[in-house]
Amino acid sequence: MVKVYFSLLFVFSVASVFAQKPSDTLKKDSIKHLKEAVVTGYLQEQPVISVPASVSILNAEQLKLQPGASLVPALNTVPGVRMEERSPGSYRLSIRGSLLRSPFGVRDVKIYFDELPFTDAGGNTYLNAIDANSVRGLEVLKGPDGSLFGANSGGVVLVHPVDRHNDSSYQSLGFSGGSYGLIHQTASVQNHSANNQLNLDEAFQTAAGYRQNSNMDRTYLQAVDKMTFSQKDQLKFIGFFSDLNYETPGGLTLSQFNADPQLARLATKTIPGSIQQKAAIRQKITYGGFVNEWLLSDRLKNVTSIFGTYVDFVNPFITDYENRYEGTYGLRSYFEWSGLPNSSIKWKLNAGLEWQQTDYDINNYGNRSGVRDTAQTLDQINTNQHFFFTRYLADINQRWHLEAALSLNFYGYEFRNVYPNDELNFTNRHFTPQLMPRIAASYQFNANFIWRASISRGYSTPTTAEIRPTDHAINNGLQAEDGWNYETGFRLRNLDESMYIDASVFFYKLNNAIVPQQLANGTSYYVNAGGTSQPGFEAEFTDWLIKRNQSEFIRGLQFNVSVTLDKFKFTDYTNNGANYSGNPLTGVPEQVIVTSLQARFPNGFYAFADYNYTSKLPLNDANTAFAGAYHLVQLKAGWDIVSHRTRFGIFAGIDNLLNQKYSLGDDLNAVGGRYYNAAAPRNYYAGVNFQF
Repeated sequence: MVKVYFSLLFVFSVASVFAQKPSDTLKKDSIKHLKEAVVTGYLQEQPVISVPASVSILNAEQLKLQPGASLVPALNTVPGVRMEERSPGSYRLSIRGSLLRSPFGVRDVKIYFDELPFTDAGGNTYLNAIDANSVRGLEVLKGPDGSLFGANSGGVVLVHPVDRHNDSSYQSLGFSGGSYGLIHQTASVQNHSANNQLNLDEAFQTAAGYRQNSNMDRTYLQAVDKMTFSQKDQLKFIGFFSDLNYETPGGLTLSQFNADPQLARLATKTIPGSIQQKAAIRQKITYGGFVNEWLLSDRLKNVTSIFGTYVDFVNPFITDYENRYEGTYGLRSYFEWSGLPNSSIKWKLNAGLEWQQTDYDINNYGNRSGVRDTAQTLDQINTNQHFFFTRYLADINQRWHLEAALSLNFYGYEFRNVYPNDELNFTNRHFTPQLMPRIAASYQFNANFIWRASISRGYSTPTTAEIRPTDHAINNGLQAEDGWNYETGFRLRNLDESMYIDASVFFYKLNNAIVPQQLANGTSYYVNAGGTSQPGFEAEFTDWLIKRNQSEFIRGLQFNVSVTLDKFKFTDYTNNGANYSGNPLTGVPEQVIVTSLQARFPNGFYAFADYNYTSKLPLNDANTAFAGAYHLVQLKAGWDIVSHRTRFGIFAGIDNLLNQKYSLGDDLNAVGGRYYNAAAPRNYYAGVNFQF
């Protein structure tokens, strides 16, 4: 039914676009347009419609419609993206099946905070450190793109801490609360002058959680200061401090999940439970850097960034007590040379490098009911990742948009066991440098219909958490993933840009896929699982059924839908004598459909409804257990009162309106069938905000 709907929609829309007279595309000044979506991730601002890549954008207005306490609902509206939250503060994020590698956290996806790399040299990203309300925009670049961003086989996410469409000065305060002890307080200041824009954000969030042992609290401070010294030089400081504490309830068996989903993981005859061990994570992160943009001439500029992170991480776990101290420092710099502005071929050439080093002290002790006990193993790992990149971009006669890019990637680590073996256990491993090319093109049939295609290579080295997993055994035999992604699609909009379609099909053939396995005591290790075959279809559609206006009762009615269809399977995968070739990929649903409706009314009233259907998904490589499909409905309504420069808003919402019993963040391949982490049933929230 979905395929039929999109086929009819596509045929009708293409017909309407090509039916326009050629002169119609020149009458834009007489038509009121919405702000055109612009991508910044490819080293410059580009209209999203012409970018020859699968890109999705969530702007500040779209994020405001979501509950605001978490990025999960917003990112799950993006086709191909799956974000999970096993308990408050415990995030997982994947793009096109990369969740397979992540028992928790974010791996195989490269994330940038503004223009600075946020993913460390070891491949880990503390996305849960960021307050959701302090994010003013997200860009998701789907599929492997190492040509500009280094090793990854999932994709890239750019987090924007500042709304670039809003350069006014303001102060704002917000407060919201909800079911299961949710409290979220925020404050923001933006001060804009002729040569400077300063943004400061503060937030505090706490929640008791639906399950036992799932309390969380986070204190967050963020600053962005952009200083313009002249028309040729701009310096920007970006940084934040995050203090996050959250308890980890652990997985349940199916019988436990059905009997009482609020339970934390129970003790067995040989292993204590989560409550007894006070299982939790406490992480303090200081992150920051500078970005300098220097215009050397009318045709040549340089952008250079320096950045660093310090992480203090504590994790009382079921079987041990872990302390980690992580320090990251790095540099990213590139030049951009532009062609002559009056030429029929407008081109740009970029060349640069990104380098970073992360040093880890990972110390494991016994866990005596949440208290650190005697040392088990103390390790030091120094990880270095750097790459050189170049890209050529050309626009030919405002029809063809061509890109060719290439990076050369280096990765290595040094491992030393300090205790119990002291210097007897030392490893120095360097992976063979890898080239990651990308070739892409788009053709503009007219101003509103563009076709695109691309070929790119994915390459992803094992993360530090996979090389040195929770069983504490260094895994020097783990190989990097690599593969080729083939993709084509189109973008289509109507004359006034109120309707927009983006659809693509892709095929990704991945080799040496990294898959987690769990031991009986709850610790994990990783293996290379042969490969995967990943064909998929993604589409997103938006239309203002009633355009924004100031005269009718319904001041605007917008319909959105995103569709993800895939048939991801293992290939050539044998583990412990069992052959899993042909099995659907663990942890990946084959169908996800998200629809929403936004309505605007007089006097600042608005309403928003969101529906998410996610099909069943396999919980282990053998496909002997599945998590059931679920249907989530979310409602939100609010009232914005605007008087001169002052704005007062009040809102309320319901999450999981249908009271679905489901697990949002399963423990894959869990021993004993402890797969399930129950999400909250029907719950409520409300809040106020004030801006002046």
